[in-house]
Amino acid sequence: MNDELSQPHSPYAGRWVARVRGRVIAQGGTPEQALRASQHSRYKERPEIIFMPVSFTLPPLLKKIMDVLPADQEIYLVGGAVRDLLISRVSPDLDFALPSNGISFARKVANALNAAFLPLDDERDTGRVVVTAEDGTHTFLDFATYRGASLEEDLRARDFTINAIAYNLRDGTIIDPLEGGNDLRTKLIRACSKTSLSDDPVRILRAIRQAAAFGFRIEKNTRELMKQSVNQLDRISPERLRDEVFKILKGPKPDAAMRALEMLGVLPYLMPELIAMKGMEQSEPYMYEVWTHTLAVLDYLDQIVSALRVGYEAEKTNDMFTGLLTLRLGRYREQIAKHFAEPLNVDRSMRSLLFFAALYHDVSKPETKTVEESGRIRFFNHDVQGAEIAAQRARAFNLSNDEIERLRMIIKNHMRIHSFADRIESDKQTPSRKAIYRFFRDSGGAGVDLVLLGLADVRATRVHALTIETWNIYLDVARILLENYWERPQEIIAPPRLIDGYELMNELGIKPGPVVGQLLESIRENQAAGKIENREQALSFARDELTKGFNGVP
Repeated sequence: MNDELSQPHSPYAGRWVARVRGRVIAQGGTPEQALRASQHSRYKERPEIIFMPVSFTLPPLLKKIMDVLPADQEIYLVGGAVRDLLISRVSPDLDFALPSNGISFARKVANALNAAFLPLDDERDTGRVVVTAEDGTHTFLDFATYRGASLEEDLRARDFTINAIAYNLRDGTIIDPLEGGNDLRTKLIRACSKTSLSDDPVRILRAIRQAAAFGFRIEKNTRELMKQSVNQLDRISPERLRDEVFKILKGPKPDAAMRALEMLGVLPYLMPELIAMKGMEQSEPYMYEVWTHTLAVLDYLDQIVSALRVGYEAEKTNDMFTGLLTLRLGRYREQIAKHFAEPLNVDRSMRSLLFFAALYHDVSKPETKTVEESGRIRFFNHDVQGAEIAAQRARAFNLSNDEIERLRMIIKNHMRIHSFADRIESDKQTPSRKAIYRFFRDSGGAGVDLVLLGLADVRATRVHALTIETWNIYLDVARILLENYWERPQEIIAPPRLIDGYELMNELGIKPGPVVGQLLESIRENQAAGKIENREQALSFARDELTKGFNGVP
């Protein structure tokens, strides 16, 4: 074999080559391309067409599928899974293409793997296999019949060339008719055809997402095709748009992706309520107008969540603020990971919901803007109104009720962290036990999200003007809240109920009504504050409150 071909990093790796008397005379992404290329220079000779292997590690699950394949079954791994194999990434889902019988073959694979099966798309003959690991995570295997008369037609109908590569499970060869492998090497996102974006405009969002995820650039002609297809986004279902938005927010560089969507003119078709934030001025200590501030919040939130993940190497950071963050809050890495691992909906992550809240946390500032005589700009009640605007968009995106409620809680309460910090800075007053109890009572499971968002918000507000002194104050607030939430839950966050409503009515001789619930809540507040420790004290407190003319929770 030619010495160049035998090298581990041969330029021909993963390519089909045409050889004459042991020498390479042409190459291509498919056997046909290699043959056609060879005929231009050696049209009288009959070259040998061979595939040059490429080195990558197959996931164990793929090997199991290969073991159950019938001997004569033509089948290819396609799309993002092949792309990820070629750049040494682990793909969460595997897509397969075969000539026919996608649904019935999926059923056979599900039976062989003892996995769940469901027909996904009867029209396109697509079946899904759901493999559940021991830790509860799911891998989705989709088996679809070719879109078109052949594998090559199927690949050419896909979105971008890096996703139009197929791996033959039978012989380990690669079919790459659009040179997606070259685009992977040069880190380029290129449309498969002139109609790729107009055929399915949601691919505009996908291009932005994948550019951010892989650190790739979008080819110039593809950018033009994206711009030309933006006005067709209104024919895409809200669910498909939502899914791409949440994938963007789940991935790296969400701020850059959102900035790109805004510059392309996508927001009017996607999240029109965000448009008014651009150019909306803010007074000090804000360093940016509202839209730029929002993008900065996404960026800092991404940095903060990354710095608090399990396995983060804190000693490698050269940012003093991040170093202090990991020093003060690093002990909660596992709890934070668990928090993000328990989504409210199986189709969307908790992280992406938090980032969606960050994107909308100041959405109502344009409509709540007031200017004082001094010239200071204020946005009274923007948190409460913003929560409802975000909830409206969430409903339009068909998010679950639990997700909508969590989103509303985050945005409605996002200013409370700043209030705690202001009290420490101005009065040296740390949050009281009662204040901590009320914070988590009002925010529930969103309390952790509020802490992380608050830290990102102050960094994006003051940017380079943020002092170490102020940052330490915010870290104090975060530590106090998280410490009580995870280390003293029964004492302060959710004290055990000492008495129920029936007992309270019997002991005090009062009738059913709102006052019963108000008294019970007031008792719990005082439990959290350390002022009530047993049933007798609870009853005594309730009697005193009634004697004083109790009128509800303060």
